Formats: sequence, structure tokens, C-alpha cells
Amino acid sequence: MPPAAPDSSVPESVRRRLLPRVGRDPKSWLVTAVIVLIAGALRLIGLAHPRGKIFDETYYATEGQELFDHAVEWRPEENRGDFVVHPPLGKWIIGAGEWLFGRSGHGGWLTNGEFGWRISAVVFGTLSVLILIRVARRLFGSTVLGCAAGLLLALDGMHFVLSRSALLDIFLMTFILAAFACLVLDRDQRRARWLAAMEAGLDPSKAGREGRPRLGVPWWRLAAALMLGCAASVKWSALWHILAFIVLLIAWEIGVRRAVGARHPWRDALLDELGWVFAFIGIIGAVYLASWTGWFLTDTGWDRHYIARELHQRELPVIGALQNLYHYHVQALTFHNGLHDKHRYQSWPWQWLLLGRPVAFYYNQDGSCGATNCSAEVLLLGTPLLWWSFLPALAGLAWFGTSRRDWRALAIGLAAAAGIVPWFWYEIKDRTMFYFYALPALPFLVLAVVYVLGAIIGPPPATRGGRVSDRRLFGTIFASLYVGLVALCFAYFYPIYTGKIITYAEWSARMWLGGRWI
Repeated sequence: MPPAAPDSSVPESVRRRLLPRVGRDPKSWLVTAVIVLIAGALRLIGLAHPRGKIFDETYYATEGQELFDHAVEWRPEENRGDFVVHPPLGKWIIGAGEWLFGRSGHGGWLTNGEFGWRISAVVFGTLSVLILIRVARRLFGSTVLGCAAGLLLALDGMHFVLSRSALLDIFLMTFILAAFACLVLDRDQRRARWLAAMEAGLDPSKAGREGRPRLGVPWWRLAAALMLGCAASVKWSALWHILAFIVLLIAWEIGVRRAVGARHPWRDALLDELGWVFAFIGIIGAVYLASWTGWFLTDTGWDRHYIARELHQRELPVIGALQNLYHYHVQALTFHNGLHDKHRYQSWPWQWLLLGRPVAFYYNQDGSCGATNCSAEVLLLGTPLLWWSFLPALAGLAWFGTSRRDWRALAIGLAAAAGIVPWFWYEIKDRTMFYFYALPALPFLVLAVVYVLGAIIGPPPATRGGRVSDRRLFGTIFASLYVGLVALCFAYFYPIYTGKIITYAEWSARMWLGGRWI
């Protein structure tokens, strides 16, 4: 039996706004898998090099191990919990890799400590490439553009280095990107339900409940809250994306009501969605508290019994534990606000997109390279050609997004801004900051680049009578050359992303901004 024709009572212009930009295509998963496999292989090769704990692995790899041993970060010299200023989830994830694959001085499936404490970063870094491909494909309605986004992320130096290091930021970024992907799916799902309701006879122009469908549980939205709760459980800086994504989901709900012709889109959106927004926030809070389970279940965590031991007051069940945790957070916030110590590799937010001050994770001059002087470095440096494209891409995003009134440009720009703009406040406060703080913005900056590439390429041939226009041909050539040059740029800097021993002259040739990169 042939499928039923679409209900003609729904205007075609409204139908186009409610339908997703791209349909299901099982073949798209094949090319997605190829790029993900490339990303994973790049990150796995030589993962155990350099030997030992580099940069902040000294803290996080050690604390991940301690969490599995004691359920809290530990001070072995005092036999009690340690004071740390980041939530525990990221360190639990690092510790899971150590527990599965071995850690320094302990057994496991493998006995390679470096592999054990870095493998979780590889998994999350590779997963983020997969997520970006699929969300970009959905946003742009193109498997080619989706794969271009994933390939650019896979070939970025900062993402690459942090995908091979036991630091927290790759987990933070992946959870934020996953939350964004869930919100995009939620947007498509809610619009599909609106279309189904209208095809069933709903008239959105009617006042009251008659013009507002019952859309059911927004499962993808709740999944986004789960991901954001996990992000906040890695680092508090996820707060800015939480706020940005709440703004986005409300704006999208108002937008769908405008698209279908609702009489009071703002009012109806608030009436229908405010409860779900509170549930969204509630899930984030519940997940965050759950990440502290190890601390709650012990008596040895830092300030676990602050009220009893320091204030000599009775701790009420549950409430007392929450009060103690609150005090712990006040101390951690005080530490963050007072972090003004000068550091060789500190940088300011305005320098991040310019690659003004990358971070050296590892440097060694020992080893043989066939020359008198050798160098081996792991430098946290974004692929220069890609990163120096971000500012013009953001300008293009603003131009095309404004001229086309494109919701995608707002979503991408807001998510990118949430990863960088709030840090300017801390620059005014003279807080110590580092380049890798920009990582949560990276996938959205890549989306900005791909958005502009898509605008240069132009619409698909079907909208021009099936003929490939000159603009589309030359735009495709330009986009292909750009991605190819980014790949070559990444290959050129690969030795200083992986700590490969090269001659001092070869190393020096890669220090393009001289002393700023040394």
C-alpha cells in the first residue's frame, strides 16, 4: 500500500520549516566510520610516548588512581582526603582507564601506565569526532559537510594533543558537544511532533489549549541535561554552556510556534516548556551531586565532616552532608578567584584564536636524531591554518546568519561564544588562564568554518534544475583545497604534537611566532 500523501492543509512553507534538513542515509555511516577510524588510529599510535606524566597529568592521572583506591582524592602523607578544586567525574574517567589497562606500579589488562591513564582521553576525543560529524550533517543537510567538520576536528593539533593526555578538558568538551547534539535532535523531534499534530487537524491559531499540542516527553532534551550535568561534573566552566543552551532551547520553542502561526508564541512557549526547563536544570543538578558519591560515602573526604569537626555542631542526615559540600565549594571558588600566580605558559582569551601562547606539555633534548642538537616536544598548539581561519569564519557566520536569519548561525555562534567570551571577565580580574580553556569552543568554531564553506559552495544542484553551477564547482574546489591544506599543516606539526625526536633546526622551523611558541 503506497504511503499516504501529506496533509494539504499544512502550508508547504510551514512544512519545510518543520522537517529536518537531512533524512536518514545508512551509507553516510560508512564515510563517518572511515573518518572516526582515522581519528582513533592517529590518537592511539605511540600513545605511551612520552614516558611518565606530562604537564597536569601529574595531578589528574594520580587523582584518578586515588579515586579508585579511596573513593576520594588522597593525601598519602596525611592518610586523608585531599583538597582539589575540580569536580571528580573527569578523574573517575581517567581512573577507569588506569583500572582497566594498568597504571604505574600496578597490574591490569596491560602493564603500561601511560597507556592506562591516557586511553580514556583517546576514547572521548574520538567520540567527539563522531558526534561532530553527525550533528554537522544534521545542521547543514550534507554528509560531505558533516564529514568535513569531523575531519577538521580530527586534524586539529589542540584537540589531538588533549586527546592523548590525561587532562580534564577533552571530557568537558565532549560532554558539551554531546549536549548540543541532543538539543539539535530535540529541536527536530519537537518540530516533527508539531507537524504530526497539524496533519491530524490541530490549528495553532486557535487560542488556549486547542491550539497547543501535547508533545510528550522531550527525551533528547533530558539527555542533553544529562550530558551537561556530566560536563559540570568535570569542570565548573560548563556553566556558561548550560546558560547558553537554555537560551537556545527556549528560543527554538518560541521559533517553532512562530513558524506554525501561533497567536502568542512567547506566552505559549513559556506555558508549555517552563516545566521542562526546570526539569532540565534539575537533572543537571542531580547528575552533578551524583558525581560526588564517592565523597558522600566516605568519612575521609576533604571537609566531609566540616560542621562536626570545625564548628562542633551536629550534622543532620543528608542536609549536613550537603552543607559540608557547600563549604567545600566555597573554598574551591575562593581558590579559583584568587588564582593570580604568574605562569610561563599563561595566556589571555584574546590570544587564544591567534595562537598567541601555546602550552608546552613536554620537552626533551636527549636522544638521537642524526644531528648534534635534538629536540622532542609535545606542544599544545592548534593547527595554525585552521585556527587562523576562525576569526574570518566567525565574521562570515555573523554576515550570512544575519542576512539569512539562519537559526543555525545563532546556535553555533552562541555555543562558540560561551566557550571563550566569559573568560574575558577573568582577564579583567587578572586570573591565571591557559590556552586549553578554549577547547569547549573548538567544535563550534569548526562548525563556523564549515558553515561558511557551505555558503561558499552554495545550494545543491537540485535547486538549480539539476545542473552544477560554476559557483558550486569552484566552491567545492576551494573547500577541498582548504581541508587538504589543513591536513598538510597538521602533518607538518605532527612531530611537535607527539614528542617525536627531531633535529633542533627542524624543531626551530616549527616555532613560527618565535618566542611566543617557545
